[in-house]
Amino acid sequence: MSKTSTESVNTTATAPLSAVKDTATIFNPAAPTIVQAQSQADVSQTDTKQPYHHKANHNQNRSVGQSSDATSASTANATATMPVSAAPKIGFVSLGCPKALVDSERIITELSRDGYQVASDYDGADLVVVNTCGFIESAVQESLDAIGEAISKNGKVIVTGCLGKEADKIREMHPAVLAVTGAHAYDEVITAVAQHVPKPNRSQDANYDPKIDLINEAGIKLTPSHYAYLKISEGCNHRCTFCIIPSLRGDLVSRPIDNVMNEALALKKAGVKELLIISQDTSAYGLDLKYKTSFWNGMPLKSKFYDLCQALNDLGIWVRLHYVYPYPHVDKVVELMGEKKLLPYLDIPFQHASHRILKAMKRPAHSENTLTRIKAWRDICPDIVIRSTFVVGFPGETEEDFQCLLDWLVEARLDRVGAFTYSEVEGAVANDLPDHVPEDVKQSRYERLMALQQDISAQKLQEKVGKTLTVLVDEIDSDENIAICRSYADAPEIDGHVYVDDINAQVKVGQFLTVTIDDASEYDLFASYQG
Repeated sequence: MSKTSTESVNTTATAPLSAVKDTATIFNPAAPTIVQAQSQADVSQTDTKQPYHHKANHNQNRSVGQSSDATSASTANATATMPVSAAPKIGFVSLGCPKALVDSERIITELSRDGYQVASDYDGADLVVVNTCGFIESAVQESLDAIGEAISKNGKVIVTGCLGKEADKIREMHPAVLAVTGAHAYDEVITAVAQHVPKPNRSQDANYDPKIDLINEAGIKLTPSHYAYLKISEGCNHRCTFCIIPSLRGDLVSRPIDNVMNEALALKKAGVKELLIISQDTSAYGLDLKYKTSFWNGMPLKSKFYDLCQALNDLGIWVRLHYVYPYPHVDKVVELMGEKKLLPYLDIPFQHASHRILKAMKRPAHSENTLTRIKAWRDICPDIVIRSTFVVGFPGETEEDFQCLLDWLVEARLDRVGAFTYSEVEGAVANDLPDHVPEDVKQSRYERLMALQQDISAQKLQEKVGKTLTVLVDEIDSDENIAICRSYADAPEIDGHVYVDDINAQVKVGQFLTVTIDDASEYDLFASYQG
């Protein structure tokens, strides 16, 4: 396997067909969207010197076909007793972050329990549900385009998700939509589907036994069977000036800890090897519940971030934390990582380093000395990996502010960095701030930041050469005899990979391997496996 070909996997705009997912990335307009055909690119002509722009956020888009593929195994038993012609089929397009993906999973689970099947294409669907994203303007446009595509290819469309708050905008552009609901409006979506495509009457099927719950307790997942997202809360209490999430999803609403742990255990029993913990503000978990105590497995548990992390660790599978704000109480969770009780990985959206800009953004903990906190975390847990996202070109950002961010990155030496240029989104307070940065300046700063981070990433990955790591197999390339894996340092679809050569036939997707790192590029590792 040549190093050039694997590096091209991380060159988003020019990657070869086999390496490009057909999911759109709203922060990278050059990436193919769900309605664009993928074009073949010659690997030998790929510009591997071009900085790879790590995604600035998780975008777990799923097309109609991908939703069907992901659910087919989960629903096989549930629909096997039904005559094929008796089960109406629902197509599903899911756009946006993992939190939206979890919403899609829940809706599909409930529809499947009601006897619906998931369609593999528009033509085979009796109705299509489009779960939208409204985070920034490019996401809004992508969602509107997806709705238009569903209408043109099917005709019967229900819209849900974050953009559903803008029902008038949706209906003005697409008056043919049958219904519009907001984010995490599960019951409304189920009701709307049943109104336009009545539930199958399973009582007419003599083979169906309603006493048997045919769908796994963990529900249907749109992720591979070996990892899953676990959403612990909804909404956010912060009012960052560039963000409209609270207006789309409301204030913080945490799930009771016993509810979270029951789902986590069900996922483990279903074969999940890695849980990715998500919310809008993971480290604020339980604040709205006043850290209420519940009982799980006969033991009292507080609905609190630290207590949740301890309980999840006891499951004995990988636990990865996302969307964590750098509050002081996170230090105790890092201690758990230092004791090998959680994956030593933190996804922290720092967003900027200039105190002036952070204050204008109204970021929580904006006055914290984050460099001091990062150093303390590394003292506690030397193996800790930190990924973050940054906004460049925020209104009022001067060259001095941007240089402050670059200097901060040099000192912080973060492992994974994503960035995006500031763009106006309808309803955001920052739109009204003075001194907006010209687009060409934004783009220049973005490229400078990513070029700097590419060098930092390359240096940090070189430090891993010669080390032994445990990796989780995501894919098998049988033609090249390669396992495409992730280490504790790599979250799926946003971070790098570990490419393992010369695997044997016993290596399977979802398996843990112990490998030796032989080489590194700017974002990926290359390893050997002895079997």
